[in-house]
Amino acid sequence: MPPSCCASLSQYTHHHLVVFLLTFFSYVLLHASRKTFSNVKVSISAQWTPFILNDSSPAFSPGETWQDNRLFEDEKQATLFLGILDSIFLFSYAVGLYLSGMIGDRVNLRYVLCFGLCGSAAVEFVFGTLTEWLHIYNIYLYSSLWVLNGLLQSAVWPCVVAVMGNWFGKAGRGFVFGLWSACASVGNILGAFLASSVLKYGYEYAFLVTSVVQFAGGVVVFFGLLTSPKEVGKDFRNPIETDTDSHKPLMSDEEDEVEVEKYSRRGQSVEQPVEPPAESPQAIGFLKAFCLPGVLPYSLAYACLKLVNYSFFFWLPFYLSNNYKWKEAQADRLSVWYDVGGIIGGTFQGLISDFMGKRAPVLVVSLMLAIGALVGYSRSPNDQVINGVLLAITGLFIGGPSNIISSAISADLGRQDALRGSKEALATVTGIVDGTGSIGAAAGQYLVSLIESKLGWMSVFYFFIVMTLTLN
Repeated sequence: MPPSCCASLSQYTHHHLVVFLLTFFSYVLLHASRKTFSNVKVSISAQWTPFILNDSSPAFSPGETWQDNRLFEDEKQATLFLGILDSIFLFSYAVGLYLSGMIGDRVNLRYVLCFGLCGSAAVEFVFGTLTEWLHIYNIYLYSSLWVLNGLLQSAVWPCVVAVMGNWFGKAGRGFVFGLWSACASVGNILGAFLASSVLKYGYEYAFLVTSVVQFAGGVVVFFGLLTSPKEVGKDFRNPIETDTDSHKPLMSDEEDEVEVEKYSRRGQSVEQPVEPPAESPQAIGFLKAFCLPGVLPYSLAYACLKLVNYSFFFWLPFYLSNNYKWKEAQADRLSVWYDVGGIIGGTFQGLISDFMGKRAPVLVVSLMLAIGALVGYSRSPNDQVINGVLLAITGLFIGGPSNIISSAISADLGRQDALRGSKEALATVTGIVDGTGSIGAAAGQYLVSLIESKLGWMSVFYFFIVMTLTLN
């Protein structure tokens, strides 16, 4: 067992616990509101088409409003526009990640994080609730709001990863970040249950509930989050790492014996005072960060993986409702099993990578198994129990690696030897990896909606399999 796995949990302070929970629930609330849009697509599609062309519309609005406020002639056109909105969101999200990562390394992370959380909550309220209350239906307004939402949400992920990287070092990083990266999946589950619980009153109330909760979470984070140990008011370092260790990611096969000896002297070294650095570390430039070892290949790999992962995120409830004719609330609840698999996969794969001292072999094996999981799920029968089991297995082998790359590996890449003397690169590197992944996911959402409308859902799963094979 590597020494990094032997760190006792008692070495963490209560500050580490508070930081873990606040950053975790920040992204839980963000993803819960983001998940709302995918959970109410059937209702939105019904609201945007004439009631004579869909079966669900009379349950949501009086019949006379359909002819006046419809945006599209039929459900297929509405579905295509929903896919375009997904792509618009992800493209703006990707551009924002490249920018917000650099901003996060130069401005107080807490300010950037809270601005993203509260601003995004306000936009989602306008998009889903206010427009419905005022009966404003306009594709240009929807598109503009979703561009703004993508830019605002992009400020959150680089900041929370950077804060976690400041507090938690190499020791046990795979397990800690694997567990912490479940925040997205937990948010998806929370969003699905919140949306399904109020959907009977109208989809606008699903947006209302999640946006209000997210805004409140942003206020709590603003007053409670410490972005680094320096803000505690006394000079102490992360108790489970040294400054040298923080720059040694698990990206290579090198495991020298000097490291073992260093950990054996842990008790002695902790007692020695640590001299402050001569000068504050400077933020790294975008191009230099992009050229760091490992950043480009992992970014491109994440683009393919996030395409598949986010296709499940955006389209799974819609697919379950349309393909199996299940009620929308049932489809919302069933879709959470994909996220349950992602939580388990990210946690255990991170733990295994800590034991092995390597991350890449764990990802390769998981993605090979993901191909079989996709084939199996594409042939799932019309049975909710079997479908839920297959969803969990698929999430285990797709959502798990996605969580590891976006969190633990991003932190590894942002604290490598090439950055010695310039620690302020965590947010920039995280923004590059997640931003490149979001570009792939954005292109994928339009392709999914196009393939589904022309060739059907089975062709969509073949597309997912090809993308997963590309990763290997």
